[in-house]
Amino acid sequence: MAELQLQVNGKRLTVDVDPATPLLFVLTDDLALKGPRFGCGLGQCGCCSVLADGTEIRSCITPTSQVVGKSLTTLEGLPAYYAARTKASPAPEMHPLQEAMIAEQAAQCGYCYNGQIIKGA
Repeated sequence: MAELQLQVNGKRLTVDVDPATPLLFVLTDDLALKGPRFGCGLGQCGCCSVLADGTEIRSCITPTSQVVGKSLTTLEGLPAYYAARTKASPAPEMHPLQEAMIAEQAAQCGYCYNGQIIKGA
């Protein structure tokens, strides 16, 4: 185990985990975030997608140690991420892609929603 410093959705957090632990498990189990989800476990489906310094990564295959020093954004942090990129003030409650998904009733069961939104952000 090691104490790792992470920046998730604008917050600096310390987690005590094995550095090889997949980031997905730290986000969901240790930080109780609901956006990223376990899908295939192979980095193929995208359910686990998050942004690392603005680039989409698959958190199920990314060791937590690889994201130390990077700014991570999950589905929960997208409105603030969008506001920072567009200089929108105040930050909207939802990212425009989230609003569009709701307006068009695009989501079915919603399981893959996280990956679709993160990939488009």
